[in-house]
Amino acid sequence: MKILANDGISPSGVAALEAGGFSVSTDKVDQDQLIQHINTEGIAALLVRSATTVRKDMIDACPGLKLVGRGGVGMDNIDVEYARSKGITVVNTPAASSQSVAELVMGHLFSISRFLHDSYKNMEGGDFKTLKKQYGKGTELRGKNLTIVGFGRIGQSLASYAIGCGMNVTAVDVFTEPREISLSLGNGIQTSVTINPTDSLADGIRHADYISLHIPKQADGSAVINSEEFAQMKDGVRIVNAARGGVIDEDALIAALDSGKVAAIGLDVHENEPNPRADLLNHAKIACTPHIGAATVEAQDRIGTELADAIISTFATA
Repeated sequence: MKILANDGISPSGVAALEAGGFSVSTDKVDQDQLIQHINTEGIAALLVRSATTVRKDMIDACPGLKLVGRGGVGMDNIDVEYARSKGITVVNTPAASSQSVAELVMGHLFSISRFLHDSYKNMEGGDFKTLKKQYGKGTELRGKNLTIVGFGRIGQSLASYAIGCGMNVTAVDVFTEPREISLSLGNGIQTSVTINPTDSLADGIRHADYISLHIPKQADGSAVINSEEFAQMKDGVRIVNAARGGVIDEDALIAALDSGKVAAIGLDVHENEPNPRADLLNHAKIACTPHIGAATVEAQDRIGTELADAIISTFATA
């Protein structure tokens, strides 16, 4: 049985699939050639990340396709319900990348608090004394209020890191049952904290010094954070978006940054990937990374083996 990992898969994932009797190709096939390749090569399972899309036309045109696997959490690049209605199994890896995304968010929180992103750009050609004065008004994370919007696996992993750094964490989520957050503090120290999410976005963001977004792209394409939400935030709030491009209205964001309402923002995702707006990339108050939340060796290993387990299990029971 043939599997095409069109956006790649870790060696551990390949090894697990081959040990399970599958033939795995990691050759990258261009989107416009993908339907023909799947049919010509008799591909039974297509594995993607964020680069490859699986839409209705492909599903209809590839009757031999039995499974689509998404290496990661969000599946907005797949017509999931339509695929399932056609008998195609759709799986993802919701737990594999939580820690890696949370750690990237922490990196952005530190960066936008101490102007690291902008100072990196300007040190080589700038005047040392002038830059020291320019970047001499940073802020500490300890004691600050962090609101996490979307409190699934990634949000809860972020909470564990933030609490470990001494931040006060508030969660916003549609599900408001208490969540017990396990903290691994190093030196073998384990403890836990209970957080009770609110379902009110306005209440959650009103008193936040920092906000981190972990919510899916909306079905209708609308932004969750726009001018109205920015107006409800504290002046000088700092934000990180490692969820999906389009969750924040980018025009409203630029206005909020220029007015000082938002002091800085870290963006790992952008509305027009892979071609983000130039004014976002060049803005002094924006720290950008190229959608690398899950891009660690450890996360990719977990994603590969989790996909392999799901595929082997699916076809074993078929």
